[in-house]
Amino acid sequence: MQLKTILRDLWIMRDEMRKKPTTAGGPERKKLRRRQTKSYIAPEQPYSPPEQQQSQWANMPPELLYDVIQRVEEAETSWPARRDVVACASVCRSWREITKEIVKTPEQCGLLTFPISLKQPGPRDSLIQCFIQRERETSTYRLFLGLSPALSGDMSKLLLTARKLRRATSTEFVISLAADEFSRASNTYVGKLRSNFLGSKFTIYDSQHPHGSAIQTSQRSHKKMNSKHVPKVSAGSYNVGTVSYELNILRTRGPRRMQCMMQSIPISAVQEGGVAPTPTEGSVAPTPTDFEDCRNRQTSPSPVSQGKKLFDNLSCGSPRLDLEHDDMGDPLILKNKAPRWHEQLQCWCLNFRGRVTVASVKNFQLVAAAEPSQNVSAAEQEKAILQFGKIGKDIFTMDYRYPLSAFQAFGICLSSFDTKPACE
Repeated sequence: MQLKTILRDLWIMRDEMRKKPTTAGGPERKKLRRRQTKSYIAPEQPYSPPEQQQSQWANMPPELLYDVIQRVEEAETSWPARRDVVACASVCRSWREITKEIVKTPEQCGLLTFPISLKQPGPRDSLIQCFIQRERETSTYRLFLGLSPALSGDMSKLLLTARKLRRATSTEFVISLAADEFSRASNTYVGKLRSNFLGSKFTIYDSQHPHGSAIQTSQRSHKKMNSKHVPKVSAGSYNVGTVSYELNILRTRGPRRMQCMMQSIPISAVQEGGVAPTPTEGSVAPTPTDFEDCRNRQTSPSPVSQGKKLFDNLSCGSPRLDLEHDDMGDPLILKNKAPRWHEQLQCWCLNFRGRVTVASVKNFQLVAAAEPSQNVSAAEQEKAILQFGKIGKDIFTMDYRYPLSAFQAFGICLSSFDTKPACE
């Protein structure tokens, strides 16, 4: 009887063992693996974009909205309080359009509000005071809006940043709106500065056409013509200015002698009633439409492409798209303001009106160089359009006025940081 009980228990145990998987690769595990490897394919459904939600402030009456933004604009005259004006433009599209109508250009108000202000000329009767901070370890140069780090402190506003890159045959300064983004594919890319092999000539390249969208629209009628056969044009291909340093082979004493040719600014801008190009639409970063205009400008015949380019001997680096001078006239040329020799200090001196405190070969003041036939008054030729000087070990001041913009002035000052042993 006991033996039968034992045999029955053994048969029950065998049946239970057959029901359970004996190894890790049993049938249950294999079925689970087959289920996991099958991919789920969702049925095709038409895509329906989400509805754009309008802000509740977008329905404000235009008259009331205009009055509110105008009062904010009149009440704020400095950073960081001026951030409220930028915040108003960021609410919605209707607020942004009205803010653009109320906020004036730097030429009229002397203030920098939006990124496009960095491409617009400064005020006529005063200087916009900025300072440049240099970082030797990273070869980075930052442009701030303010008097100096000690006086401005947290009130300083970062305008532009440049990173110095050494190439085999040249030196480049990539200029960006961000503090740590220097890719040319980024929306923060503004332009660059490139030198020749000797470091005696520099070319300023802009990422957008300096004359604004009004000139670009004249080229859009040829978009569809040969669009597939036109090579791509990268950003920063507009040659807007050239800085040339005179070689000092005899090693004579004195500051560096430099000459700046602003190919995007006519000489008539410094005449009485003259106007400099002022972009008013679009952002600082390039757009696909700008690339199309660049391609059309290459394919369309022009007197510049057919004949000899004006001032070709001052251009340097790889060939780029030069601006057409037929409609603009003679370009503006800036030169060093002649310093005077101080007998007591035994050095060359310029009147920087307290903005420069350290003697340096990099210090300079630029004034307009005009011929008698160009009808530029003597008083206008004595005004300093751009002055740059040293106030600390790695701190420099940069003050500019009409017809230069902050971007153009920053590019000229960056050329002074490159080593030029043959020019000193």
